Amino acid sequence: MGAWISGIIEQLPLIVIFLIIAGSLLILVKGADILVDQAVSLSIRWGVPKLLIGATIVSVGTTLPEAAVSVIAAVQGAPGLALGNAVGSIIANTGLILGLAVLIGRVPIDQKMVSRQSWIQVASAFLLVIVSVPYLAMKGMFTEGGRIPQIVGFGFLILLGLYIWRSITWSKAAPADQLDSSTVTVAENVKPAAAIFELILGIAMVVIGSRILIPAVQETALRMQIPDAIIAATLVAFGTSLPELVTAITAVRKGHGELAIGNVLGANVLNVLFVIGASAAVTRGGLEVPTQFFYLFFPSMLFVVAVLRIGINRSALQFSKTFGALLLAAYIVTVVLGYLV
Repeated sequence: MGAWISGIIEQLPLIVIFLIIAGSLLILVKGADILVDQAVSLSIRWGVPKLLIGATIVSVGTTLPEAAVSVIAAVQGAPGLALGNAVGSIIANTGLILGLAVLIGRVPIDQKMVSRQSWIQVASAFLLVIVSVPYLAMKGMFTEGGRIPQIVGFGFLILLGLYIWRSITWSKAAPADQLDSSTVTVAENVKPAAAIFELILGIAMVVIGSRILIPAVQETALRMQIPDAIIAATLVAFGTSLPELVTAITAVRKGHGELAIGNVLGANVLNVLFVIGASAAVTRGGLEVPTQFFYLFFPSMLFVVAVLRIGINRSALQFSKTFGALLLAAYIVTVVLGYLV
């Protein structure tokens, strides 16, 4: 889809591309509004905490495009793209997106639920590194890389099913959030099926809007003679996490910070179990792990995940602005290190 859209945009005049950018932004913003409102509406209807709605339904929807891109990349013999898409998203979700969300609005913490989801995120990140290490030839890890076997990919998908099932059982046992009814009004005559449809519509608008926006901005940058390296390091990397970013910012601005933290934590778990799991499962010889993941990307991922875990331990009822700045700084450090290395 991305290549097809890029091909069309390349043929258009610059003024039309500007109109496409404006239209894409409108779709993104409206889609995020619908997504957040309906996610909170379902939270009220079902008595399920917003954090768990964000960690399951919303995260699955915003992660689907990354899964599709990574699976196609793996099948076409580009393991670095497949793996980098997922690992890069975890780094951006944790440092950039959550950091900005905390700085912009209030992100409250239910210690029990947030801590539980966070430990699952930490475990999935370490599990990814553990299964990537070539134990029979560890000396070649930094020169020849490693490999995630196909059977591990199927194992990740099984763990994905267990994670979603366990989240559902937790949601049934958890108390409902204390919500501000003036923010989201639940119409009694609207059936839950209609609310779910609107939620899916909101997710689709966010995903489609981002898929159109990034190639349009990229083509504009090229025509304005901005260097390729800058485009790759900013627009492309930023684009893969745009659905989560728009959702998180919209959620905190509407006063539903729990949805933002839930979406980030859930998306990070899904990036390992779903995106990488599916990519490895469709690759007969397993998913190759290039050398740079061992000395750069994996350490960066574990670093930002550890910063978040420590921040949760040291926070009481909500994340502070100082911690938001710290998350953002951790993200910037990983990006700078990437350039230096």
